[in-house]
Amino acid sequence: MLLEDGAWFPGTARHPFSLTTGEIVFTTNLTGYQEVFTDPSYLGQLVVMTATMIGNYGINDSDIESASGKAQVSGVLVRELSRNHSSWRASGALDAWLATQGIPVIEDLDTRQIARHIRSKGAMRAILALGDEPDSEARDRLDASPRMEGLDLASAATLERERTVGGVDATRHVVAYDFGMKQNILRLFEAMDCRVTVVPAHTPASRIREIAPDGLFLSNGPGDPAAVSYAFDPIRELARGGLPIFGICLGHQLLALAFGAETEKLPYGHRGGNHPVRELSTGRVLITSQNHGFAVRATSKATSDATELEVTHLNLNDGTVEGVKHRNLPVFGVQYHPEASPGPHDARSHFAEFLQTIDSKEVSS
Repeated sequence: MLLEDGAWFPGTARHPFSLTTGEIVFTTNLTGYQEVFTDPSYLGQLVVMTATMIGNYGINDSDIESASGKAQVSGVLVRELSRNHSSWRASGALDAWLATQGIPVIEDLDTRQIARHIRSKGAMRAILALGDEPDSEARDRLDASPRMEGLDLASAATLERERTVGGVDATRHVVAYDFGMKQNILRLFEAMDCRVTVVPAHTPASRIREIAPDGLFLSNGPGDPAAVSYAFDPIRELARGGLPIFGICLGHQLLALAFGAETEKLPYGHRGGNHPVRELSTGRVLITSQNHGFAVRATSKATSDATELEVTHLNLNDGTVEGVKHRNLPVFGVQYHPEASPGPHDARSHFAEFLQTIDSKEVSS
């Protein structure tokens, strides 16, 4: 693995692969590797797993987070990929599954050293290649690869046409913008008696009004939120029309941008299942699952240049914004993943909060 700052790390590979580029990031998750590898938010990234051994409980058909059922990462880097797996839920081995997906895996890496390097130097472009050391072809391909800044990956991660999940007799009807949505979000909405119409990222506001939902959900997704500028006007228009809106991760960032806030790229992002977040209204601390490389810029409880928004949650590690809400409209978003599976459940109540907003609006109207 060669990084754009010139550092490179040797390892081994069980299967041959072609030169593969992407942004190098790391996650601290001890479990949930299948959810990580299939999460569309990881599109275009090479993921370093800091847990010592990966693959010990295999893979199954229930823990896939992408609608396509396919892996979304560009490559996987591990210390040790388990030769054996054991779980009553397993349908196969992680190694074989990644091979059939065409995802390169490099083993025998000092993943803790790589994580420290990324923490020190920041997330950056990288390339995976076969050979004894980096050659000119690998360096040229790396130099020509795209940077994450300014990259609209939501257009690549979104679904092609509308689809509906949940029964027609469900209590509430929610429209979900798919910017690269995790499937557990839909499972949770369905479990809470919601029918969800999932629409592509470029869907205009007029189509949402035609569907006439009770609420609007803005999903997670990959890439630079500032590059998804086509979503700003529909979000702002629907919000000012009084539609309750809830956003997660990229959806939270797009919501903030739609009302005039700014976003910035973090040095190495937040990825893993152990991030402490303070809820400012109560002082309560939530342990959250996160996966993002960008954040909403703010000072104290005010977002930059977005006077209509109020900061509701802050990250206790670095003080970055983890939640915002509109001061007057039924609109809010959180940076972390309350639907994480597996992951901490401290923030699951945000789904109930969104549905309560929908229900109270219906009663008042």
